[in-house]
Amino acid sequence: MAYAKSVTASSSLPCCSWVHYSRPSSAVSVAAASSQDGTGQVLEPLLLRVARGEDAERTPVWLMRQAGRYMADFRKFSDKLSFRQRSETPDIAIELSLQPWLAFQTDGVIMFSDILTPLPALGIEFDMVKGKGPCIHSPIRTIQDVNKLRTMDDPDRSLPFLRKILSSLRQEVEGKATLIGFVGTPWTLAAYAMEGGADKSLVKTKTIMLQEPEVLHALLAHFTEALAVYICHQIDSGAQIIQLFDSWAHHLSPKQFTTFSWPYVEQVISKVKAQRPDVPLIFHANGGTGKLHIIAQRHHQDVVVGLDWATEMHQARSLFGDKAVLQGNVDPMILFGTEDVIREAVEQCIRDAGVRHHILNVGHGVIQGTPEEAVKFFCQLARDSSSQQQCRNVTQSTLQGVVNPGAVELLQV
Repeated sequence: MAYAKSVTASSSLPCCSWVHYSRPSSAVSVAAASSQDGTGQVLEPLLLRVARGEDAERTPVWLMRQAGRYMADFRKFSDKLSFRQRSETPDIAIELSLQPWLAFQTDGVIMFSDILTPLPALGIEFDMVKGKGPCIHSPIRTIQDVNKLRTMDDPDRSLPFLRKILSSLRQEVEGKATLIGFVGTPWTLAAYAMEGGADKSLVKTKTIMLQEPEVLHALLAHFTEALAVYICHQIDSGAQIIQLFDSWAHHLSPKQFTTFSWPYVEQVISKVKAQRPDVPLIFHANGGTGKLHIIAQRHHQDVVVGLDWATEMHQARSLFGDKAVLQGNVDPMILFGTEDVIREAVEQCIRDAGVRHHILNVGHGVIQGTPEEAVKFFCQLARDSSSQQQCRNVTQSTLQGVVNPGAVELLQV
């Protein structure tokens, strides 16, 4: 199912009515293409297979913040509706989630939501203030505040919109793309909850961390339990991959990261793995450079590692090894460059990642003002990476002394 919008202006908030529409046939034909193996059997979605560590015909692609204000169609909603109206109204969230998939044929569809979305279920209300970001009016700064928090007992009751969003998206993209859910890590959520919003120095949060670490640890433990339930609920609602965003990892030194972030991330992952062992998980740390040696020692080696754009991909591949699945990590500002600049950056990234066991992405979210045609070209380059994979297969076959007919044909071109 797909949705279109009709907005009627009012004296206060816009009033939205929704009508079903038929998607253009060209979008359907491109987005609906499913991969097949040599026997003609339809394979699972490309991104899902690669995230599981399987070899694939090419490098899959999606972009963090791919549903965003750089898209004109997205701005038709964001210019009129508040963030929580958009993210907590299923029909709107479904439409916004699908926009980049239809426009650019990404291999992943990530639900339109926010890492703070589960907080109200725990008793922490927030608003998104335009031009300022999230605002939490009652920050959590004492052990008494932590003890008053609710547990994540029934997401269907406390977050009733979530299941409809994910189940509808799963039905829409089934077999054609991979549905991605996501959460913030305990540290990132705790920093928002303690600070009361975004802050470049985290003065309030880090003061608590340094003077009353037991308060921070109590909040981190509470979020750890809640996030495990929340992730499993996303999976049960239709998500095929979950990404954990440690958006504020850059505020922590490596030593602080090993105390206040990473142990709780590992706990969340272990709790989810114990209940939903077959669902791939991605961990992405903004500011992960300088902490990769810690992440490389992760308990669950099948967790996909997302890299920010400050990391050298070839160094990451050397550290994590050939079998690890890496995601990233093109600088999102590259998308403001020429086609030649974008092509060079993408091809270098894929080459340094080693073609196999790699998910192409930007190393941070797509930036407002990014040309839509640049995002489209970025995704097309990933689809073109199948030729690099074929060349790699030819080389491997030749080295083994076994060249199949398809390889011979490539070598003769």
